[in-house]
Amino acid sequence: MMLRKQYLKNANYFLLLLVIAAMSMGVVVINSVDTYYTGKQTIGAVMSLVIILAVMAFDYHIFVRLYIPLYLISTALLLGVLFFGINVNNATRWFTLGSITFQPSELTKVIMIVYMANLLTKLTDEDKVNTFRGLMRFGAATLVPIVLIYKQPDLSTTLCMTFVLLTMLYLAGLSYKIILTALLILIPAFTVFIWYVQKPDQKLLYEHQVNRIMSFIYPSEYQDTNDQQNYSIMAIGNGRLKGQGLNAEGTVKASGIIPEQQTDFIFSAIGESFGFIGSVITLALILLIVLQCIRVARRARDITGRLLAMGVACLIGYQSFINIGVTTKLLPNTGIPLPFISYGLSSLMSTAIGIGLVLNVSMQKRKF
Repeated sequence: MMLRKQYLKNANYFLLLLVIAAMSMGVVVINSVDTYYTGKQTIGAVMSLVIILAVMAFDYHIFVRLYIPLYLISTALLLGVLFFGINVNNATRWFTLGSITFQPSELTKVIMIVYMANLLTKLTDEDKVNTFRGLMRFGAATLVPIVLIYKQPDLSTTLCMTFVLLTMLYLAGLSYKIILTALLILIPAFTVFIWYVQKPDQKLLYEHQVNRIMSFIYPSEYQDTNDQQNYSIMAIGNGRLKGQGLNAEGTVKASGIIPEQQTDFIFSAIGESFGFIGSVITLALILLIVLQCIRVARRARDITGRLLAMGVACLIGYQSFINIGVTTKLLPNTGIPLPFISYGLSSLMSTAIGIGLVLNVSMQKRKF
């Protein structure tokens, strides 16, 4: 059902303004990188604003109650893209219809937040979050989309979504005893994993994924693999304090040596164009969006709303951390967009759905 008009006064309009500011920045920076994408990103930003307003008009419990149909639709799309999607750079992640492309994994991230908000609410109400049966229900629901996204292959989205869902599980009341036990198992397992993937006959990762991990661990031995990140750091450094300006000549951005800079490496364009000051402002903008989502979660009327808002906050926060970490070479090179700013309509509009849900939660905040 649609919410009554009196709820409008409770909406977190500051969060909405922050998102509009981030999308506007994205359009401006993308235009400076390649004007070919400006029109599409502008249309995407307008459509995303419409999506936000449409989603926030409906009670978030409606979406949560549809968790099974949404989950099935998401799974069908992920299966479909493996069989009928287009292959780009050895990855099959997109459907295409004329000039329009759609990446199902972006929508899946938001759908899984909705699904887990429902499941974890039930497990919390039944006091089963820390039971074997409860953890198996969580694991079974998580495993299907995780495996399907990994098979595309898309390791960055797989990891990002895993971190988001595990954080939601923790916020639902996962005991520290289970967390400690898991860490005692996972830390040695990670060491074994790194040793194993260096074997020539390993079966866990694709060759290009292994090369990216190895280039991060042994940069001097994999210099060719590091070129994109090295150019990115060069561009950010060239921005210095105040930046070279949006359309300055003789810049790394103008040379076009960073492939697809308008997507996964958009932060390097921000750093070169606006300098250290602009980079800090961008980080502050993203941080404020995450903090506002957390603020909404703390004031939510029920645990379902709290988990929804926190899930979206984690998605934006983790995805931004991974993107900027890759751009600044703090993390291995892996492709994932910077929320609201990178070019990519699937990411932009899917995240808009999440923001619409958070705004709806804010409209029904708990009465103190």
